[in-house]
Amino acid sequence: MKGPASAARWHLATCHGCGLLSRTGAGQAARCPRCGTPLHARKPDSIARTWAFIVAAAILYVPANLLPIMETSSLFGAQQDTIMSGVVYLWVSGSWHLALVVFVASILVPMAKLIALVILALSVQSRARWQPLQRTRLYRLVELVGRWSMLDIYVVTLLVALVQLEALATIRPGSGALAFGAVVVLTMFAAMSFDPRLIWDVLERDDG
Repeated sequence: MKGPASAARWHLATCHGCGLLSRTGAGQAARCPRCGTPLHARKPDSIARTWAFIVAAAILYVPANLLPIMETSSLFGAQQDTIMSGVVYLWVSGSWHLALVVFVASILVPMAKLIALVILALSVQSRARWQPLQRTRLYRLVELVGRWSMLDIYVVTLLVALVQLEALATIRPGSGALAFGAVVVLTMFAAMSFDPRLIWDVLERDDG
C-alpha cells in the first residue's frame, strides 16, 4: 500500500532563504520566485558534507580532551589543566555535582552527538529501512542539543571561575580550548548538513 505522496514526488521544495514552497521542475534546478535562492529537493551532497564534518570533529575530539584547556601561572608556579583533570579536581574537592555536569556536557554529549550522526549517516548510505521515525527523532534530538552546544564552552569557563587565584596570578586558554570549540562547531555543522528526508526516500522508492 502506497504511503502519502511527498513533496519531492510532486517536484516541490521549500526555499532555504525565505521558506516559500515552490516547484523545482523536473530538469534544471529552479530558483525561488520570491528571493532568488536556488531550490533543491534535497540538500546538495548532504552525506558527503556530513561525513566531512564528522571526521574533522572526531579528529579534534582527541586533542580537545588531552590538551590543556587553561594554563594558570602565579608566584607559586604554573599549572595546566585538561577537562578530565578539572573533573577530577571537582570530584576530589567534594563538588561531585559540578564534576558530573562538566563530565556530561564536555565529554559525553559531544561523543554522543558524534555517535548519533555516524549512525544516521551509515543508515542512509546502507539504505536501511528500520525505524525511520525513531531515526528522525534521533536527528531532531541531535539538532536540538546542537543549539545548546555552546553550554560546553560555558562549563569549561566555569572551571576558571572555580580556581582560587592568588595575587598576580594570570590564566590563559590552552590549545585544548580551541580544539574543543572546533568540535562543538563542527558537530553543529554536521547536523545542519544532514538531510533527514533521506531517511524516508528509500521507503518512498519501495512504495513507487
